[in-house]
Amino acid sequence: MLSIKKNFASVGAVSRKTQARHIGKRAYSVFRIIILLAIGFVILYPLFYMISTSLRSRASFMNSVRVWLPEKLDALTNYRVALKALHYKEGLISSLKYEVLSAVLEIISCAVAAYGFARFKFPFKRLFTAMLFLTILIPDTMIIIPRVVNNSQLDLFGILALFNKLTGIDLRPNILNTGLTFWLPSLLAAGLRSGILIFIYIQFFKGLPAELEEAAWMDGAGPIRTFIRIALPSSGVVILTVTVFSLIWHWNDYFLSSMYLTDGYPLAVWLTMMPKQLPTMGYSLVPSHPETMAVLMAGCLVFILPMLIIYIFVQRWFIESIDRVGITG
Repeated sequence: MLSIKKNFASVGAVSRKTQARHIGKRAYSVFRIIILLAIGFVILYPLFYMISTSLRSRASFMNSVRVWLPEKLDALTNYRVALKALHYKEGLISSLKYEVLSAVLEIISCAVAAYGFARFKFPFKRLFTAMLFLTILIPDTMIIIPRVVNNSQLDLFGILALFNKLTGIDLRPNILNTGLTFWLPSLLAAGLRSGILIFIYIQFFKGLPAELEEAAWMDGAGPIRTFIRIALPSSGVVILTVTVFSLIWHWNDYFLSSMYLTDGYPLAVWLTMMPKQLPTMGYSLVPSHPETMAVLMAGCLVFILPMLIIYIFVQRWFIESIDRVGITG
């Protein structure tokens, strides 16, 4: 009888432990869902606020109660004014010309540079690698003055300056207010963001099986042909990751554009100038004025729309590529 009671007691203890374990798992699941919902709300609230504000009509601002879903949409008016203030057609062309083309050149040049770091040995490789990673820590604002001065009189290690001093002939071109100011750093993988993109490429190239490249070398393929025929076709995942990062960085960059250009600004610069443009169109000088704020929110949505559309289409592959490249680790 005692043994039977002990067996029942042990079974009861096990069942209580199992029940407590199930309750703990359910509580953890509920807690995790609450945390995810809270994070989602914090992330999506600004976007929802922008959309709600941009759709409000002038009459709705007379109501002291905040209406999140406006009864009468006045989207055409707000967005029409925003497109005009943004100089959207000219700004979009400039963004494609300067920013998107720079991103494309950067994607290609960083891949070439990273392949060299990942697969070849050369003198002072460790020093150059350290210098490469050091550029990640340097913000644009620290070197903007030297870059503007250098671009106003473009030189190559002082050779043209020496030639000017010896002959009196100044061959140093001024590339400010031209596309070369944006394209040259991207083509040479010399941008401050290029270090991050090269690092992402390096991590991926190091993970590629070296046997494929060795087989190509044995068949007589040189480094360039091996890179084009073997490495690049296998790099779709990392190229997608780098493309998204580079496009967003260049698209949102207004600081360098405002320093290098005197006209023909991309959309990012026109967006920062909207508060000064709207008073000339009959709106308040105060950006926080409700009617002005509605147009500003419409302008922000119009600005981020191209990148948002791109991300919506590639998000599944982008998340997979982030995991495979190893950035999350």
